[in-house]
Amino acid sequence: MSEWIASGLILTGSTFILIAAIGLVKMRDVYLRMHAATKTGSLGLGLICSGAIVLADNWTARVEIGLILVFMLVTAPIGAHLIGRAAFRAGVPFSSRTQFDAGCEGFGSPRRANSDDQQA
Repeated sequence: MSEWIASGLILTGSTFILIAAIGLVKMRDVYLRMHAATKTGSLGLGLICSGAIVLADNWTARVEIGLILVFMLVTAPIGAHLIGRAAFRAGVPFSSRTQFDAGCEGFGSPRRANSDDQQA
């Protein structure tokens, strides 16, 4: 029974990672790509690690897999924030369809892409 549960978790996690990879190719700008990679990639890795924990034979393996999961969940948001901040400060343009909240101009004026088909 545990093999079926682990297989379902690993298959679901792999599906989310595939969606993240497709998002990296299909999204229009660096900000959307960053979001697709970190959100679905973290969820996919979490599900895969959960499936591996179910299959693990001893506590040492479970702890190692748990540490991998914790490390990924701690570092992915930090990395995404730094990538987004560096892109914003470097003036990487937003997609022309991106909407902004009132007050975002306090961080600097956002730049827009020339067309929706532009791939950075």
